[in-house]
Amino acid sequence: MKIVAVEVYKYEVGYAHGTYIMSGDRVADTEDGTVVRVRTDEGIDGWGEITTLGKVYLPTFPEGIRTALRDLAAALIGVDPTNIAKVNRVMNATLMGQEFAKSPIDIACWDILGKSLNRPISALIGGVLNDQFPIYEAVPLGSPASMGEFIAERRKAGINRFQLKVGNNPHDDVARTRASIEAGDEHTVIVADSNGGWSLAAAKLAFQGLAGLPVYVEQPCRTTTDCILAARGSSLPLVLDESIVNHDEVYRAKYEANAVSINLKFGKLGGLTNLVKARDLLQELNMAVSVEDMWGGDIITAATSHVAATTRPESLLMTPFFNDWTDGHLAGYLPRSVNGFGSAPTGAGLGIEVDVEKLGQPLFVVSA
Repeated sequence: MKIVAVEVYKYEVGYAHGTYIMSGDRVADTEDGTVVRVRTDEGIDGWGEITTLGKVYLPTFPEGIRTALRDLAAALIGVDPTNIAKVNRVMNATLMGQEFAKSPIDIACWDILGKSLNRPISALIGGVLNDQFPIYEAVPLGSPASMGEFIAERRKAGINRFQLKVGNNPHDDVARTRASIEAGDEHTVIVADSNGGWSLAAAKLAFQGLAGLPVYVEQPCRTTTDCILAARGSSLPLVLDESIVNHDEVYRAKYEANAVSINLKFGKLGGLTNLVKARDLLQELNMAVSVEDMWGGDIITAATSHVAATTRPESLLMTPFFNDWTDGHLAGYLPRSVNGFGSAPTGAGLGIEVDVEKLGQPLFVVSA
């Protein structure tokens, strides 16, 4: 089998709950999504997605991703997409870094591999251990009352794991967290996620104010070093995310930061291949696993579901179904969560059928 064309599409991905607010006045109503379709000479197509969360959340932006995709696609024409190792070797030889652009291609090639074998991706990356798994939702940064109300409302839909957006004034953030905990019960999982928004001093105050509460603290500062210093002396479980971009950082997270979990993102790691490797490393290090991406709809939700379903149940801390958060329903709003739980599709590859008509014409096509 050979890759004969790569099509790149643009689509708008709106937030389903109004306005998504993070630390530092970072907001999102709609995001600029990129969808990749890899086509083969045997008529099997694969799909991937990369949707950023603004331009100042992580060091990437849609136009840069699409520029990199032109070079990557040109280099991959004629390559066997089912040879995942070769695909990644060619991409790495074409561009150093640019993991966010490599991610949708890698996902699409896994989709093709699964379809060629008539097996779901979950069967190819270890097998399903979770027929269903709890999913989480992010709580936009707001007043303590509004965040508590958001949790109370979403708990009616069965959601009982939440990632609070904090990272502004630490005293206000402590109040937000307390109100959120009060809106849950003894089974509610709460992660207070600063997205690197606190200064070192603010993070120290936040840790002091949150002491004794049943809460995880995620990425308090921008760098791993400042996160280590901020959490020093605290007994609160630490989760790292934005600053962890390779396996060396995983070891540092555990042995220097004393982190208990890392939030793995497809885009940061260059796709499904490296994300699964990182997931397996975390499990062997007895760390909890969170699996997601920056943003997206049905396509990235399907990819996420296959990784979550194949993660040890005791290791899986957080995973979202982004298509519940957004209107990015390119595959009929599938996979679908039920009462706060998700599961992986059982069809071949990603297990979803993308409606090409919803995408319209591609932004560009690279072909032989």
